[in-house]
Amino acid sequence: MKIFNKLTFFGFFFLITLTAFSQSRVSGSVVDASFNEPLPGANVVIKGTKDGSTTGFDGKFTISTSVTSGEIVVSYLGFKTKTIPFTVTGSSVNLGNIMLSSDENQLEGIVLVGTGIIDLASDRKTPIAVSTIKAAEIQEKIGTSDITQTLVNTPSVYVAGQAGGFGDSRISVRGFQQDNTAFLLNGQPINGMEDGKMYWSNWSGMADIANAIQIQRGLGSSKLAISSVGGTVNFVTKATDKKEGGFASLGVANNDYFKTLVGYNTGVMDNGFGASVMLSHWQGDGYNFGSKGQGQNYFISFGYKINDKHNLNLLLTGAPQFHDQNFSKSISTYLEKGRKYNDNWGTLDGSYKTERRNFYHKPVANLNWDFNISDKTQFSTVLYASWGRGGGTGNYGSRQRTADGQVDFDAIYANNEAANGQGMFGNNTYLIRSSMNNHSWYGMVTNLKNQLTDNLSLNLGLDLRTYKGTHYRQVGNFLGLSNWTETRPLRGGDNLLTSTTATNTVTESLRPDAWVAMFDSLGESQRIDYDYSETISYGGLFGQLEYANDSFSVFFQGSVSNQSHQRTDRYDYLEEFKDSEKVNNIGYNVKAGGSYSIGDAHSIYANAGYYSRQPYHDNIYLNYTNAVNPNTSNEKILGLEAGYGFRKSIFSANLNLYATSWKDRIVQGSRTVRNNTDILPNGSLILFTDQGVEQFHTGAELDFVLRPTSKLDIKGFASYGDWQYKGNSLRTETDESLNVLRITSKDVDGGKVGDAAQTTWGLGAKYVLFERFSIDADWRNYYNLYSNVGAVKENLELPQYDLVDAGISYKMLVGKDKKNSVNFRVNVNNVFDEVYLSELNSNDKAVSGDDTFKGIKTSNQGYFGLGRTWNFTLRYSF
Repeated sequence: MKIFNKLTFFGFFFLITLTAFSQSRVSGSVVDASFNEPLPGANVVIKGTKDGSTTGFDGKFTISTSVTSGEIVVSYLGFKTKTIPFTVTGSSVNLGNIMLSSDENQLEGIVLVGTGIIDLASDRKTPIAVSTIKAAEIQEKIGTSDITQTLVNTPSVYVAGQAGGFGDSRISVRGFQQDNTAFLLNGQPINGMEDGKMYWSNWSGMADIANAIQIQRGLGSSKLAISSVGGTVNFVTKATDKKEGGFASLGVANNDYFKTLVGYNTGVMDNGFGASVMLSHWQGDGYNFGSKGQGQNYFISFGYKINDKHNLNLLLTGAPQFHDQNFSKSISTYLEKGRKYNDNWGTLDGSYKTERRNFYHKPVANLNWDFNISDKTQFSTVLYASWGRGGGTGNYGSRQRTADGQVDFDAIYANNEAANGQGMFGNNTYLIRSSMNNHSWYGMVTNLKNQLTDNLSLNLGLDLRTYKGTHYRQVGNFLGLSNWTETRPLRGGDNLLTSTTATNTVTESLRPDAWVAMFDSLGESQRIDYDYSETISYGGLFGQLEYANDSFSVFFQGSVSNQSHQRTDRYDYLEEFKDSEKVNNIGYNVKAGGSYSIGDAHSIYANAGYYSRQPYHDNIYLNYTNAVNPNTSNEKILGLEAGYGFRKSIFSANLNLYATSWKDRIVQGSRTVRNNTDILPNGSLILFTDQGVEQFHTGAELDFVLRPTSKLDIKGFASYGDWQYKGNSLRTETDESLNVLRITSKDVDGGKVGDAAQTTWGLGAKYVLFERFSIDADWRNYYNLYSNVGAVKENLELPQYDLVDAGISYKMLVGKDKKNSVNFRVNVNNVFDEVYLSELNSNDKAVSGDDTFKGIKTSNQGYFGLGRTWNFTLRYSF
């Protein structure tokens, strides 16, 4: 027996020793192919096993495994995933330098903490029309522009200005405006809940914190119950950085602009905690006269890796700012006064003062929890909130101007004093009002992903939101007045005007400043003109099922949502009638598609989707009253798209075709009767609703990347669109009691959709002259651009134009081990802004005599003026 026990012991010992010595080691280094620099934090996994590692600060990795041959898969955020075969000879193998190339259209890899629900194109195997702009390009090319400017070299994307100030830009995708394009922040929706619009001045710090921007044109890959008619733009912010370090940056530009930026990352510490902090300040005089701006940005991220299964990340960011605006004038005015002319400002006692200032502060917080339940099941949740405070100023009362057209604040002040400080309509007094737009928004998005088999995956999720917006006017500056008094009739049952009136006198004002608005406010008794709020609740369910193997994939997505709306008017209604009827609307969408890869170089795909989209809040209630619009119904969107992709080592290209139908659009508004030419007497208000409008957008898109040498990158894109209105538009006109006055039909069939160029071309190149020194330039042409005048049969085509941007970059390594760096960047950019041909006719000598506006013959149409800017940035990283 003793001999048997000894033999058993030695047998087990031998097996344990054999197992220990049979462990092999696979090592190597992961390197950025563009700059020949190590990539810390890259993921390296032996395919088909759980064996893996992440690279260190020097890009090196070592994996212990029982496998003696196979393949390793190397991935890193913003780079192409690479698969390398290996065979162990002896007990180890060193694979040397593994070069990863940047990938323009994919975001692969994972962030260590705070992945949340980012909803990127790489989350689904079936491809879509997508472009990705990574952090390096954002930092290089953004300059003093809005974050939207980073998307200009993308097919079917059109970016322009609106009010001539910092943050006053807009974006259209495939001819659809911002309220028909879904914008996400790390996967959470950020379009306005009331009208779907985006105000980019609220996101002025996005360029500092964005890790990447991915724009998915058309149906997109988002699983949420969102209506991405034109596309989906996802801003992926930085999370808690893995690597300890920091940076400081200084930028200067035209018109006395400068910006400072500092940041520090603790890296992930031994206890699993990490933090990243960034602060910035900017200010400038603006391109147009009277368009000064100033703001700050803060970004704070705390990460905690509890264990291998749980990651948490808490993020808080905000960008308080103000910017003065230049609302559009007639082209003849710009030709007479100059392109930078702005009549929204003046001086008071010799000091600059504007009547048009936007000021806002919108802190955003989110808590991400990633739960790796098993190798096949992952659960992600993000809780988020935002609190917007601020608004915009404007004239209220009787304005006076100087001889050269500027606001005469000195005369206004003297006139207000002559009225003994008693302000009201009818006595020629004037004040600067602040139109406040505050909100509190809370939400949750959660997603469960399960790998049912090797080829079949299932996603299920929940999207919940609640929103309360409050809108009112208050006094921003009395300009010598001591009070302001106004009287108005009140509405009662059935939204009818009653004989009861209300009079209020306000005596308090609040300086129009983003920080002041965040922490201070006036009481309801100090509000003028209007005071109302809306409560919107939203609940959505979504799911996706996808089958994918090495060459073929097919998917199905579906979602359903319910929206609840209620409006409360505290200013224009009797107390017992201030709450509107509650309205509930159900919507849904379905998407399906498939793809097939032909060898390593070719792939094709086709997708289709249908949306039944609920109307926005602002279209549910008529003319900013509690009256429910009886003509609203769900809008119907059908999208079809197909594409081809080609990939080789030095050349890649994508060709996409699309067709989108948008039916049952609702557009509402009001007008005042003038000159006794209408059904109602002069001064009466007529409400109108346009319905039945259909837009049909078709087009083709091409983008490519060519790398003939390691030093030269050439990129290009082209897009051709045919965007038209179809059929007839039906207009219903009512009086303020909702009595139908008349119903008219208007033929709009074949009319061109305006607001964005239907044909665009672009070509760009980047050349590395020597190590870490490069030059780049981009050219774009915009053609088939029509005026933004809504659904009309005959629209004005505006002249085509070209834009060119150029830049120079140099990265200098410094420090004892050359691990620190100083980056230099110079940009020269063309910019443009929108103006209008208001009150202009074909006999306007200023236009007909200037070739710049050749061919313009119609009044009330849009046009664009051009300008040039430059900026220089110095950045130190350690």
